[in-house]
Order: sequence, then C-alpha cells, then structure tokens
Amino acid sequence: MKRQLFAAATVIASLSVAQTAHAADCAVAVEDPFALEAAAIEEIYACIKDEMVASYTKEGDAVAGAYRDWTVTSSRPAVAGAHGNRLLYTFANDIAAEQYLKYADEGVIMPVGSVLAKESITISAKKKAAVTGPLFIMTKGETGSAPETADWVYAGIQPDGKPMKFKQSFCHDCHVAWEAQDMMAYPLEEVRLAN
Repeated sequence: MKRQLFAAATVIASLSVAQTAHAADCAVAVEDPFALEAAAIEEIYACIKDEMVASYTKEGDAVAGAYRDWTVTSSRPAVAGAHGNRLLYTFANDIAAEQYLKYADEGVIMPVGSVLAKESITISAKKKAAVTGPLFIMTKGETGSAPETADWVYAGIQPDGKPMKFKQSFCHDCHVAWEAQDMMAYPLEEVRLAN
C-alpha cells in the first residue's frame, strides 16, 4: 500500500513539475502587453494555447469544451485595453459568426443563440510569463429574456475551470459603450478576419 501511495505521489509531483515547466516556457521579456510585437504574441499563443483549453475544461463547461471548433475572428490575439489589458482572442459560434465578422459599426442585431468566447492571456510582470486568464463568454438570449443587458448573458470561466461569479452589470456597464454594435467590441482592426 505504501508503495502505491508513493507511486501516486510521484506521478502527481511530476505532473505539477510539468505544468510549472510549461508555464516557464512561456516567458515574456516585457511587462507591458502593449509593448509586445506581433511575432512575440504569436509565440506566446503557440506556447500557451493547449494549456488554456485544458484549464478551461477542467469542470466540464460546455462552451469551454466547444469554442475552439468555432470561427476564429482574428489572425492572432491582441491587446485592446479592455478586460484588464489582457491579450484577447475571440471565437464566434455558427449562429454569431456571419454577423460578427461584418464588424458593423451601427444597427447590429445579433441573432438569438449567438455565443462569443474570448480567450485571455495575462502578462505577469511578477512571473515574467504569459499566464492563462479567464475565458469570457457572451450569449444572446431571446428578446426580453434579459432586458437590463440587452438580452445578453455574460459569463466567464476561470483558469481552474470554475465559473466566474459577478453581477451582469459588471460586464454590461462597459459593453453598453458599443450599444450600436449590439454591445459587442471587436478585435483590433489590424488583426480582424472577415467573412
């Protein structure tokens, strides 16, 4: 029995070391994410992307398990200033993709059932590394289902796979700045992909 416990402890310790080593591989030489060049961002994403999905899916969230099969809306992650100055990379489900990829400035009405999932990467000055941030999710409901948020439901998955807890107004109070775009902010123009 002691031998089995020791073997199990050894396996767990090696997994922990592997995860730590992986995070160390995503070292970042700058503290300000706005200072990152496109090639550095692509390198960071290549390093951390598999870890992100593994993190988000730990608790079995349906969106976290599906979003990587959706339409990618930009050529790479980028820092837009929102969401805590993180690198952001947005995916749109089949219902949302056609309208979202128009990047219209006015008169946007997203179809019911649209879901957007936004990966985020934090640049940790303390760790000098790229760290998985939350997966931010927006879901468009039926007309009148959430009138205080223009029928959007905001959610998030923490890097440990657990749902984020916050008031809907926490997200919506910022998203209302894009009311003409049905509360959606888009990726930076330089990285946008179109239909």
